[in-house]
Amino acid sequence: MINKLTEKIKKTHAPVVVGLDPMLSYIPDHILQTSFTEYGETLEGAADAIWRFNKGIVDSTYDLIPAVKPQIAMYEQFGVPGVAAFQKTVDYCHEKGLLVIGDVKRGDIGSTSAAYAVGHLGNVAVGNNRLSAFGEEFATVNPYLGTDGVQPFIDVCKEERKGLFILVKTSNPSSGEFQDRLIDGRPLYEYVGEKVAQWGAQHMGGAYSYIGAVVGATYPQVGRVLRKIMPKTYILVPGYGAQGGKGADLVHYFNEDGLGAIVNSSRGIIAAYKQEQYARFGALHYAEASRQAVLDMIQDIDHALQAAK
Repeated sequence: MINKLTEKIKKTHAPVVVGLDPMLSYIPDHILQTSFTEYGETLEGAADAIWRFNKGIVDSTYDLIPAVKPQIAMYEQFGVPGVAAFQKTVDYCHEKGLLVIGDVKRGDIGSTSAAYAVGHLGNVAVGNNRLSAFGEEFATVNPYLGTDGVQPFIDVCKEERKGLFILVKTSNPSSGEFQDRLIDGRPLYEYVGEKVAQWGAQHMGGAYSYIGAVVGATYPQVGRVLRKIMPKTYILVPGYGAQGGKGADLVHYFNEDGLGAIVNSSRGIIAAYKQEQYARFGALHYAEASRQAVLDMIQDIDHALQAAK
């Protein structure tokens, strides 16, 4: 699957993933009113609004990008109807030819870790059948339980030829409370990066491993260091846009081949119509604002990479 992601990035010239992390506050009133009229102000109504909102964004951007990254918590908060909207979103993205990175950040051990892996990336045994549940191509994983938590995911990925993005250095301000702690003079995230590279050597797809890493755009110097530690690792880069990351910060996350990283933007794209820069589109044309935000992001990253050559 990492080969397919690489090929789609080459084809679209867009190392970009749209984070489908909807909040009700992002959803235009006309969509909320339609859903609430049909289902009431209920969990079902909220889930329907999320689905309609997502569909609009996907329809406006699928031809520009290789992948999407729905954050499952934004759906789970609405219970079973929300999870159904997550599944509906995943399925629709597949219909549109997009790869799906399930931002699930699972982290457990043994059979529990294996169950998470099977649910999101594999096929679960039901009698004589083996059935796909959520069916994403990639999932995010928290590695802080060690190999016991990650190996079950790797096992499923090998069987299904799926991939992972493992948290190494996250974009949030307090990430340094643990991730930057020095061990024998080196920050913890460097040790995690080395371990990701070791795990990745077990599951190579060609030039890059199926086992990727998450490194935030808000720490560009860290990205430079980790790129060297993990030369064959694809890096998923959150923190672009709304969290302050910009194209010029990202050049060291990429390899000399112009590959090796894919940059996520969530509310900077899906709620673009709320930004002054895209206010001209208005709420009714929110999806067109999202499309323009994607085009601007692609241009920003491309200009940065070209300038760095």
